[in-house]
Amino acid sequence: MAEQVRASYDSEPVLTGVSVDLIPGGVTVLVGPNGSGKSTLLRTLARLHVPDTGTVTVDGVDTCGLRGRELARRLAFLPQSSPIPAGITAHELVSHGRYAHRGALGRARDADREAVEWALHVTGTSEFADRHVDGLSGGERQRVWIAMVLAQQTGVLLLDEPTTYLDLRYQVEILSLVRRLADEHGITVGLVLHDLNQAAAYADRIVVLAGGAVYAVGAPDSVLTNTTIEAAFGLSVHVVPHPYTGRPTCLPYGHETVANIVEMEYQ
Repeated sequence: MAEQVRASYDSEPVLTGVSVDLIPGGVTVLVGPNGSGKSTLLRTLARLHVPDTGTVTVDGVDTCGLRGRELARRLAFLPQSSPIPAGITAHELVSHGRYAHRGALGRARDADREAVEWALHVTGTSEFADRHVDGLSGGERQRVWIAMVLAQQTGVLLLDEPTTYLDLRYQVEILSLVRRLADEHGITVGLVLHDLNQAAAYADRIVVLAGGAVYAVGAPDSVLTNTTIEAAFGLSVHVVPHPYTGRPTCLPYGHETVANIVEMEYQ
Protein backbone atom coordinates (compact mmCIF):
# COMPACT_ATOMS: atom_id res chain seq x y z
CA MET A 1 0.00 0.00 0.00
CA ALA A 2 2.95 2.34 0.72
CA GLU A 3 6.05 2.11 -1.41
CA GLN A 4 9.26 3.93 -0.44
CA VAL A 5 7.35 6.74 1.24
CA ARG A 6 9.31 9.67 2.61
CA ALA A 7 7.44 12.28 4.61
CA SER A 8 8.38 15.32 6.65
CA TYR A 9 7.00 18.16 8.75
CA ASP A 10 8.52 21.62 8.26
CA SER A 11 11.43 20.04 6.35
CA GLU A 12 12.14 17.68 9.25
CA PRO A 13 12.09 14.06 7.97
CA VAL A 14 9.66 11.78 9.79
CA LEU A 15 9.44 8.80 7.43
CA THR A 16 12.52 7.73 5.49
CA GLY A 17 11.64 5.33 2.71
CA VAL A 18 8.86 3.27 4.31
CA SER A 19 7.15 0.41 2.47
CA VAL A 20 4.14 -1.25 4.10
CA ASP A 21 1.39 -3.59 2.94
CA LEU A 22 -1.80 -4.21 4.88
CA ILE A 23 -3.05 -7.80 4.97
CA PRO A 24 -6.28 -8.02 2.94
CA GLY A 25 -9.11 -8.93 5.27
CA GLY A 26 -6.71 -8.96 8.21
CA VAL A 27 -5.44 -6.73 11.02
CA THR A 28 -2.10 -4.96 10.64
CA VAL A 29 -0.84 -3.08 13.70
CA LEU A 30 1.78 -0.32 13.61
CA VAL A 31 3.87 -0.09 16.78
CA GLY A 32 6.98 1.81 17.76
CA PRO A 33 8.33 4.33 20.24
CA ASN A 34 7.04 7.90 20.38
CA GLY A 35 8.23 9.88 17.38
CA SER A 36 8.85 6.79 15.25
CA GLY A 37 6.37 7.91 12.59
CA LYS A 38 3.39 5.63 13.29
CA SER A 39 0.65 8.24 13.10
CA THR A 40 2.37 10.06 10.25
CA LEU A 41 2.44 6.84 8.25
CA LEU A 42 -1.24 6.19 8.93
CA ARG A 43 -2.16 9.75 7.95
CA THR A 44 -0.08 9.41 4.81
CA LEU A 45 -1.91 6.20 3.92
CA ALA A 46 -5.16 8.12 4.38
CA ARG A 47 -3.83 10.98 2.18
CA LEU A 48 -4.12 13.46 5.03
CA HIS A 49 -0.38 14.01 4.80
CA VAL A 50 1.28 14.34 1.40
CA PRO A 51 4.53 12.35 1.11
CA ASP A 52 7.65 14.01 -0.22
CA THR A 53 8.37 10.98 -2.38
CA GLY A 54 7.01 7.49 -2.86
CA THR A 55 3.54 6.20 -3.68
CA VAL A 56 0.46 5.17 -1.73
CA THR A 57 -2.10 2.90 -3.36
CA VAL A 58 -5.46 1.46 -2.41
CA ASP A 59 -6.97 -1.36 -4.43
CA GLY A 60 -3.96 -0.97 -6.70
CA VAL A 61 -4.82 2.65 -7.53
CA ASP A 62 -2.50 5.57 -6.72
CA THR A 63 -4.41 7.71 -4.21
CA CYS A 64 -2.95 10.89 -5.71
CA GLY A 65 -5.17 10.36 -8.73
CA LEU A 66 -8.38 9.91 -6.74
CA ARG A 67 -10.83 12.66 -5.91
CA GLY A 68 -11.90 13.04 -2.30
CA ARG A 69 -15.21 11.23 -2.68
CA GLU A 70 -13.59 8.45 -4.69
CA LEU A 71 -10.99 7.90 -1.98
CA ALA A 72 -13.69 7.98 0.73
CA ARG A 73 -15.47 5.11 -1.04
CA ARG A 74 -12.32 3.00 -0.88
CA LEU A 75 -10.72 3.95 2.44
CA ALA A 76 -11.97 5.17 5.83
CA PHE A 77 -9.82 6.85 8.48
CA LEU A 78 -10.53 7.58 12.14
CA PRO A 79 -8.07 9.94 13.87
CA GLN A 80 -6.81 9.53 17.39
CA SER A 81 -9.27 12.07 18.76
CA SER A 82 -12.16 14.07 17.36
CA PRO A 83 -14.15 16.96 18.84
CA ILE A 84 -17.27 15.77 20.61
CA PRO A 85 -20.24 17.13 18.66
CA ALA A 86 -22.91 18.76 20.82
CA GLY A 87 -26.60 18.18 20.23
CA ILE A 88 -26.19 15.37 17.70
CA THR A 89 -27.44 11.83 18.14
CA ALA A 90 -25.40 8.71 17.49
CA HIS A 91 -27.60 7.92 14.48
CA GLU A 92 -27.03 11.38 13.03
CA LEU A 93 -23.28 11.11 13.50
CA VAL A 94 -23.10 7.70 11.84
CA SER A 95 -25.18 9.06 8.95
CA HIS A 96 -22.38 11.54 8.21
CA GLY A 97 -20.32 8.56 7.06
CA ARG A 98 -22.48 8.37 3.93
CA TYR A 99 -21.42 11.76 2.54
CA ALA A 100 -19.25 10.21 -0.19
CA HIS A 101 -22.13 8.12 -1.51
CA ARG A 102 -24.90 10.68 -1.64
CA GLY A 103 -25.92 12.44 -4.82
CA ALA A 104 -25.74 16.12 -5.67
CA LEU A 105 -28.74 16.97 -3.49
CA GLY A 106 -27.35 15.06 -0.54
CA ARG A 107 -30.53 13.12 0.06
CA ALA A 108 -30.36 9.77 1.85
CA ARG A 109 -31.35 6.80 -0.26
CA ASP A 110 -32.33 3.29 0.80
CA ALA A 111 -28.71 2.16 0.40
CA ASP A 112 -27.57 4.95 2.75
CA ARG A 113 -30.13 4.05 5.40
CA GLU A 114 -29.23 0.37 5.15
CA ALA A 115 -25.51 1.14 5.51
CA VAL A 116 -26.13 3.23 8.63
CA GLU A 117 -28.28 0.54 10.22
CA TRP A 118 -25.65 -2.09 9.40
CA ALA A 119 -22.86 0.01 10.94
CA LEU A 120 -24.90 0.59 14.10
CA HIS A 121 -25.68 -3.12 14.35
CA VAL A 122 -22.12 -4.32 13.78
CA THR A 123 -20.70 -1.96 16.41
CA GLY A 124 -23.44 -2.71 18.95
CA THR A 125 -24.58 0.91 19.03
CA SER A 126 -28.17 0.49 17.79
CA GLU A 127 -29.48 0.49 21.37
CA PHE A 128 -28.38 4.08 21.94
CA ALA A 129 -28.73 5.38 18.37
CA ASP A 130 -31.13 8.11 19.52
CA ARG A 131 -28.99 9.31 22.42
CA HIS A 132 -26.78 12.37 22.13
CA VAL A 133 -23.14 11.56 21.49
CA ASP A 134 -21.88 13.98 24.14
CA GLY A 135 -23.83 12.01 26.75
CA LEU A 136 -22.25 8.66 25.97
CA SER A 137 -19.35 7.03 27.81
CA GLY A 138 -15.91 7.05 26.24
CA GLY A 139 -16.19 3.47 25.02
CA GLU A 140 -19.70 3.97 23.65
CA ARG A 141 -18.63 7.14 21.88
CA GLN A 142 -15.65 5.42 20.29
CA ARG A 143 -17.88 2.66 18.93
CA VAL A 144 -20.14 5.32 17.40
CA TRP A 145 -17.14 6.95 15.71
CA ILE A 146 -16.14 3.56 14.32
CA ALA A 147 -19.72 3.03 13.14
CA MET A 148 -19.51 6.35 11.30
CA VAL A 149 -16.45 5.30 9.28
CA LEU A 150 -17.93 1.84 8.73
CA ALA A 151 -20.97 3.50 7.17
CA GLN A 152 -18.64 4.58 4.36
CA GLN A 153 -18.62 0.89 3.43
CA THR A 154 -15.01 0.82 2.32
CA GLY A 155 -12.75 -2.21 2.12
CA VAL A 156 -9.99 -0.51 4.14
CA LEU A 157 -10.26 0.94 7.65
CA LEU A 158 -7.45 2.94 9.29
CA LEU A 159 -7.60 3.66 13.04
CA ASP A 160 -5.11 5.86 14.88
CA GLU A 161 -4.81 4.68 18.49
CA PRO A 162 -8.50 3.77 18.86
CA THR A 163 -8.08 2.73 22.52
CA THR A 164 -6.58 6.02 23.75
CA TYR A 165 -8.16 7.32 26.98
CA LEU A 166 -10.30 4.18 27.38
CA ASP A 167 -10.24 1.92 30.42
CA LEU A 168 -9.24 -1.73 30.02
CA ARG A 169 -12.77 -3.04 29.48
CA TYR A 170 -13.43 -0.67 26.59
CA GLN A 171 -9.97 -1.25 25.12
CA VAL A 172 -10.70 -4.96 24.87
CA GLU A 173 -14.19 -4.23 23.54
CA ILE A 174 -12.86 -1.99 20.75
CA LEU A 175 -10.06 -4.36 19.76
CA SER A 176 -12.43 -7.33 19.75
CA LEU A 177 -14.67 -5.34 17.40
CA VAL A 178 -11.69 -4.65 15.15
CA ARG A 179 -10.90 -8.36 15.08
CA ARG A 180 -14.51 -9.21 14.11
CA LEU A 181 -14.54 -6.62 11.33
CA ALA A 182 -11.64 -8.46 9.71
CA ASP A 183 -12.72 -12.02 10.47
CA GLU A 184 -16.45 -11.76 9.79
CA HIS A 185 -16.69 -8.91 7.28
CA GLY A 186 -13.40 -9.15 5.39
CA ILE A 187 -12.39 -5.55 6.13
CA THR A 188 -8.70 -4.72 5.83
CA VAL A 189 -7.72 -2.95 9.05
CA GLY A 190 -4.59 -0.94 9.79
CA LEU A 191 -4.20 0.63 13.22
CA VAL A 192 -1.70 2.21 15.55
CA LEU A 193 -1.32 0.80 19.06
CA HIS A 194 1.08 1.52 21.91
CA ASP A 195 0.45 -1.64 23.92
CA LEU A 196 2.62 -4.44 22.53
CA ASN A 197 0.65 -7.15 24.31
CA GLN A 198 -2.59 -5.94 22.76
CA ALA A 199 -0.88 -5.80 19.37
CA ALA A 200 0.25 -9.40 19.87
CA ALA A 201 -3.24 -10.51 20.89
CA TYR A 202 -5.17 -9.00 17.99
CA ALA A 203 -2.81 -8.55 15.03
CA ASP A 204 -2.19 -10.78 12.04
CA ARG A 205 0.84 -8.68 11.15
CA ILE A 206 2.89 -6.24 13.21
CA VAL A 207 4.99 -3.46 11.70
CA VAL A 208 7.65 -2.09 14.06
CA LEU A 209 8.74 1.46 13.24
CA ALA A 210 11.86 3.06 14.68
CA GLY A 211 13.52 6.28 13.62
CA GLY A 212 11.08 6.79 10.76
CA ALA A 213 11.85 3.44 9.13
CA VAL A 214 10.46 -0.09 9.26
CA TYR A 215 12.61 -2.03 11.70
CA ALA A 216 10.70 -5.32 11.55
CA VAL A 217 7.52 -6.70 10.03
CA GLY A 218 5.77 -10.05 10.31
CA ALA A 219 3.53 -12.22 12.46
CA PRO A 220 3.50 -11.33 16.19
CA ASP A 221 5.65 -14.30 17.26
CA SER A 222 8.32 -13.49 14.67
CA VAL A 223 8.45 -9.75 15.39
CA LEU A 224 7.96 -9.40 19.13
CA THR A 225 11.27 -10.79 20.30
CA ASN A 226 13.63 -9.68 23.06
CA THR A 227 16.14 -8.46 20.49
CA THR A 228 13.70 -6.48 18.35
CA ILE A 229 11.99 -4.77 21.28
CA GLU A 230 15.27 -3.81 22.91
CA ALA A 231 16.61 -2.41 19.64
CA ALA A 232 13.45 -0.52 18.64
CA PHE A 233 12.25 0.66 22.06
CA GLY A 234 15.45 0.68 24.09
CA LEU A 235 13.77 -1.57 26.64
CA SER A 236 14.88 -4.94 27.94
CA VAL A 237 11.98 -7.37 28.25
CA HIS A 238 11.11 -11.02 28.73
CA VAL A 239 8.98 -12.33 25.88
CA VAL A 240 7.03 -15.41 26.94
CA PRO A 241 4.10 -17.31 25.43
CA HIS A 242 0.69 -16.28 26.72
CA PRO A 243 -0.59 -19.19 28.87
CA TYR A 244 -3.94 -19.35 27.04
CA THR A 245 -3.30 -18.20 23.45
CA GLY A 246 0.39 -18.97 23.02
CA ARG A 247 0.93 -15.51 21.54
CA PRO A 248 3.96 -13.52 22.73
CA THR A 249 3.62 -11.52 25.94
CA CYS A 250 6.17 -8.82 26.74
CA LEU A 251 7.24 -8.43 30.36
CA PRO A 252 9.65 -5.66 31.40
CA TYR A 253 12.44 -6.89 33.64
CA GLY A 254 11.38 -6.87 37.27
CA HIS A 255 8.25 -8.98 36.80
CA GLU A 256 8.90 -12.37 38.36
CA THR A 257 5.72 -13.96 37.01
CA VAL A 258 3.29 -13.38 34.19
CA ALA A 259 0.22 -13.77 36.41
CA ASN A 260 -0.34 -10.08 37.09
CA ILE A 261 0.09 -9.12 33.43
CA VAL A 262 -2.28 -11.84 32.27
CA GLU A 263 -4.89 -10.73 34.80
CA MET A 264 -4.66 -7.10 33.72
CA GLU A 265 -4.65 -7.68 29.98
CA TYR A 266 -6.97 -10.63 29.47
CA GLN A 267 -9.38 -10.90 32.37
